Amino acid sequence: MDANVTTYADWKQRMGKVILPKWTELPNFDLYMDQVLLLINETLQPLGVDPVTAAMINNYVKHQVILAPVKKKYQIMQLADIIVISLLKPSYPLDMIREGINQVTATGYPKRAYDNFIDEMVTRLHQLDEPVQVSDQDLSGSLTAAAAQLIVDKLRTDELMRLNQAHVKPKQIEK
Repeated sequence: MDANVTTYADWKQRMGKVILPKWTELPNFDLYMDQVLLLINETLQPLGVDPVTAAMINNYVKHQVILAPVKKKYQIMQLADIIVISLLKPSYPLDMIREGINQVTATGYPKRAYDNFIDEMVTRLHQLDEPVQVSDQDLSGSLTAAAAQLIVDKLRTDELMRLNQAHVKPKQIEK
């Protein structure tokens, strides 16, 4: 997280400016690992999440969480998956993330599911205090909204912890 952000209001303002790429804004050509890392880490950097590494992506491939690259090149579907996984990984195990992606894409095309997730993430970031709407008529949409809210709540909690640590020094517990 950016150490220059000194108040929650500063962080909230910064989150209100975050833009995440939609499917059509992702490169429509194959990328090598170093290009994938640069793209993903630049995309997620404004959120202050941990950088993605080659070892992490190789682990996703090894555990079949994303498709293996073709001739060491990654395609748009894999990029979208890596972005979603990177955001959800601090809160869920990889197999559960993959299952959630499979559930959401079972009722729609991956492009539409990814764009819906990005729309929901950006909405949650730009309207931090708005409650999530859940509907029995749209369980996939509700799952997407809840996942985005979980990510935002985790980011908010991490930032509040960082701010609190900077302002409050814990007292020693006497034995």
